[in-house]
Amino acid sequence: MQPYVVNGKVYYPLPSALGYREVGYASWYGRAFHGRPTASGEPYNMYRFTAAHKTLPLGTYCLVENLENGKKTVVKINDRGPFVKRRIIDLSYAAARAIGMVGPGVAKVRVTALGESTTRTRAAFKHLPDLAHGRFYVQIGAFRDKANALRLRERLLKRFKTVKIRKRWTPKGTLYGVQVYAGTYIVAARKLEKSLERTGYPDSFIVSD
Repeated sequence: MQPYVVNGKVYYPLPSALGYREVGYASWYGRAFHGRPTASGEPYNMYRFTAAHKTLPLGTYCLVENLENGKKTVVKINDRGPFVKRRIIDLSYAAARAIGMVGPGVAKVRVTALGESTTRTRAAFKHLPDLAHGRFYVQIGAFRDKANALRLRERLLKRFKTVKIRKRWTPKGTLYGVQVYAGTYIVAARKLEKSLERTGYPDSFIVSD
């Protein structure tokens, strides 16, 4: 929470996220930063729903709405940035995919703080985890009606051994994401993602536990 300097400019982190709401441009960062430490000490994981912000307290959860298509997602602030003029937030790859801005790279968004994490973020890690390995899934779709998610899951179980439904909170109610287990290697997850995109699921994207 101490002031810090980037490119000669001093930034003063906010003491609280209460009431924060801002409209501006979002960008995203991905593979080049995967596994590197963030400002919170956590390693950056491009497949988690996180983001970088210049002044919000680390651990703040934010609603990010793409004003160009209406898509929304919730992220946790665990890094600092983006230090580019007119950009107010830098999303992880997974979050950018969720609101449809990976292709364009930049989108006009509304960021609303929802609250701060009740658990203190660790300041540092003795060892960075091996982010090429883990438990990876490819999310194929998300539905407000659980019955639709269940129907898709039943169809997918004819092709895949493990298909799960994961609930995710949004301001308009719960979303039920349908996810296919891709294994413990990121290389396999990327292959499955591409395969699903080619076979009728163009909005597929990788997530991890």
